[in-house]
Amino acid sequence: MAAKIGIAFPDYIHFEKPRKIRNLDFSEKSGGHERALLLLLIFAFATGLIFLRLLSLQVFKGSYFRELSDNNRTKTILIHAERGTIFDRSNKPLVYNVPGFRKIEGKKTRILETEAANELLAKGENLEIDSLREYPYKDAFAHVLGFLGQISEEELKTEGFKDYSLTDLVGKEGIERQYEGILKGVSGKRLIEEDSKGKEIRVLGETEPIAGRDITLTLDRDLQLASFRALEKVKRGAVVVTSPKGEILALLSKPFFDPNLFTLGEFYKPATSSGYQNVEEILGDSKNQPLLNRSISGAYPPGSTFKIVTASSGLEDGIIDESYTVEDVGILRVGAFSFANWLYTGYGRTDGTLNVVSGIKRSNDIFFYKLAEKVGVERLSSTAEKFGLGKPLGIDLAGEAKGLVPTPSWKEEAVGESWYLGDTYHYGIGQGFVLTTPLQVNAWTQAVANEGTIYRPFILKNLKPKTLKKNLLSGQNTSLIRQGMVESCSPGGVAWPLFDFKVKNKNLEIDGKNFLEVLEATISG
Repeated sequence: MAAKIGIAFPDYIHFEKPRKIRNLDFSEKSGGHERALLLLLIFAFATGLIFLRLLSLQVFKGSYFRELSDNNRTKTILIHAERGTIFDRSNKPLVYNVPGFRKIEGKKTRILETEAANELLAKGENLEIDSLREYPYKDAFAHVLGFLGQISEEELKTEGFKDYSLTDLVGKEGIERQYEGILKGVSGKRLIEEDSKGKEIRVLGETEPIAGRDITLTLDRDLQLASFRALEKVKRGAVVVTSPKGEILALLSKPFFDPNLFTLGEFYKPATSSGYQNVEEILGDSKNQPLLNRSISGAYPPGSTFKIVTASSGLEDGIIDESYTVEDVGILRVGAFSFANWLYTGYGRTDGTLNVVSGIKRSNDIFFYKLAEKVGVERLSSTAEKFGLGKPLGIDLAGEAKGLVPTPSWKEEAVGESWYLGDTYHYGIGQGFVLTTPLQVNAWTQAVANEGTIYRPFILKNLKPKTLKKNLLSGQNTSLIRQGMVESCSPGGVAWPLFDFKVKNKNLEIDGKNFLEVLEATISG
């Protein structure tokens, strides 16, 4: 209906029934709730993940991360144990331990003396405390004592070094290597706390190192030094001196080298007679092989020293006795080949009629050519093996060579030729195919001193003498050979000039009548 309500409004207003408020559609209400629920689920899931992560970090892996955190602020520094000291038979030290440090650079161990290390320590670098090996007699004891060097990966794989690490220093040669297990001590540890810059704040704990054990050798320092001086003018050579029961009193090999070059680091300034100024020069000299211990590892024709074995073979097998003689004719001819005595070759002279004593005295090649022919190669080789040739004697040093005892069958296989009489001649004077070490030469000489007994050579003093061979010579045969050896060093003997017993007086000139020229020894001796 329409009604009038006044001038302020239009004349007519239409009224309709009031509209009802429209209810929300069901689908709209459902979509809103789902969005809210989804957000709630995402939030709960994220919270759960964070909770699980925290649980893992703090409960399951808490100890690991605490240890990692501690390691970031703590550091363990090794305190290397001093190696045992090496003494000679009179308790004179042959090696010293001096203060030093190690710097580990990757897999390489760098050795530093105190002066060089101080510069690095001033810069805040952490170095491992060490005691360095110093060899006061330098070249004179190089081969017998050896030296230290960083352990190799191959050595680490062996049973003896299973408890070592790649940065450890170990004995590489000589006594240092042979008795590594005794000389090496047990390293200590020092636990320190560091700041964020790696500087030490405080010491948290320390385990003291245990020094290695000392050892005493059979070596005689003064005799070793005297032997060293005796080799002064020799380019290559070796010396072996033993007691009658096998104790090594002196053991040298030349060329020498200074072992301090290996143990005192790059800043060491050598002053040696060897001429080698650094490790590279030593390792690079393939011609002279200074690291080769010729006294035990070199095998050479023994020369006239082997005549002792030849004489022993003839005497002990009953082939000759003191009445057996040979006429020195100066030169033997076998077909187109000639075999001369050194006196005839050098001076055109002969020694006349010789028995076993005078044959040794004059080191007469003709006598021993004929004796070797009479003995025969098989019997001579059998005697040589009895006297210790052809296998190691068992000295307590690594690297001993066994040498070579030739036989006709060996020559056939190795050379592809038959054995000739000339081979027997050469064999009888220690030439040709026979090879021995200086240590083996010492052994068969020892048999003469001991009336037919040979002892195992040894260098650690608390080892006991061990008999290797006995009854090699009868008392009578020992006396014959000894007499020949003594006379060889007496006036008229082949070795007499080696003692330099010459008249040194300008008023006593060599006149060929009253004063004679000294005859030189055989070049095979």
